[in-house]
Amino acid sequence: MTETTRPPQLVRQDGSPIRALVVDDEVSLADLLTMALRYEGWDVKAVLKGHDALTTAREFRPDVIVLDIMLPDIDGLDVLRRLRQDRFDGPVLFLTAKDSVRDRIAGLTASGDDYVTKPFSLEELVARLRGLLRRSALAMNAVDDPEVRVGDLVLNEERYEVSRAGVPIDLTATEFELLRYLMRNPRRVLSKAQILDRVWSYEFGGRSSIVELYISYLRKKIDALGEPMIQTVRGVGYTIKAASP
Repeated sequence: MTETTRPPQLVRQDGSPIRALVVDDEVSLADLLTMALRYEGWDVKAVLKGHDALTTAREFRPDVIVLDIMLPDIDGLDVLRRLRQDRFDGPVLFLTAKDSVRDRIAGLTASGDDYVTKPFSLEELVARLRGLLRRSALAMNAVDDPEVRVGDLVLNEERYEVSRAGVPIDLTATEFELLRYLMRNPRRVLSKAQILDRVWSYEFGGRSSIVELYISYLRKKIDALGEPMIQTVRGVGYTIKAASP
């Protein structure tokens, strides 16, 4: 990528560099990713094992993690589960040599936000990370009215907060972006294709099941606090409506 085509640098909201943690037991790949992300202007640390990832994440407090699923001690899925238990809620992109639907869904079910299959394009991986960060609180642009309301559900785009009837709801970066898209279009039926294009910015291998998966995540967190708000319109898509009084 030349300097003339290099995209604008992403930084944290306080102006400091994005912090990225790379976890991969292939030394050459970890070094390559570290170099590429430092070229983006990010502060990067790389480790080779799962236990080292847990320790480094607690000390370094990364904004985004690139996480290999196959590690020599504990696998990446277990690493992420432990990180989420430690209340790390930043975006995570999985690296995997596996290409089955089961492995993809396993990674996303573990609260991962995206994945790439080895071998991969380095530019594509960086672009995906930039996309995840733009959808997170760290890289969101300020808006005139950051608060979106649908009934008793409130989403604040500046503070990256969601609550229903005053009860806070913890969401991952992808869950937040999906909910924001629904809430910015209340009562409008959005197709799976529209959601894939807006939330993931690519077709995700043409598999609309990822939309169903994340809709189910939102329902468990939002509809559990009151009357159902996220509705399925069979054969068309999804919409969000204020609960009936």
